[in-house]
Amino acid sequence: MNGIEKQYVIDALAEDSWRMFRIMGEFVQGFEEMADVGKAVTVFGSARLKEDTEIYAKAQQLGGALVREGYTVLTGGGPGIMEAANRGAMEAGGRSMGLNIDLPHEQSPNQYQTDTLQFKYFFVRKVMLVKYSTAFVVFPGGFGTIDELFEALTLVQTRKIKPFPVYLVGVEFWRGLLQWLQGTLQRAGTISEGDLHLFKVVDDVSTIPAEIEAYYRNSTQAGFNLPW
Repeated sequence: MNGIEKQYVIDALAEDSWRMFRIMGEFVQGFEEMADVGKAVTVFGSARLKEDTEIYAKAQQLGGALVREGYTVLTGGGPGIMEAANRGAMEAGGRSMGLNIDLPHEQSPNQYQTDTLQFKYFFVRKVMLVKYSTAFVVFPGGFGTIDELFEALTLVQTRKIKPFPVYLVGVEFWRGLLQWLQGTLQRAGTISEGDLHLFKVVDDVSTIPAEIEAYYRNSTQAGFNLPW
């Protein structure tokens, strides 16, 4: 190895060391700023869905309903469905938190947040959303939304975290995914029938806050049985 190659290796190791400290710093900041969140529900969904869509209206409705049930609303902090849920929470007078991620396009903090946290690393943000959420509500979305959904389901399935309610909003949107899970994964034996009960698919969001609240009220006596 010549001198140039050695210097390249040294520089790469130094960069990795500083990256480790940046990651640790994001975790520390997140833990400190979210320590007082209390009861919270995370709402996921596409950044690309506009204000004039029915699904945006449903997310906004849900944000307000969660606040009235005593929950903080957490989102990824961006536009679209995230904005809608934050908007409903803020307009209802509740705590509306956005955990924003630095992206070269598409993601800028929406204006309906009482608290804004900024993250560079997706995986740090996902840890915060799982750690401080009592339920997930997943609206139609793209790769990021599906990634967040399946990471949560994996953690529940493998008992790395206690089970908690996971809702998928939009029966027609999720239909193809459910058919694939049942017709391909379950048939191949890579998931069990019980894994398909780790989430609930709905069109009506009005009952979600009360179901989540009932789940946690009853969990101490009945164990962590999902509310469906």
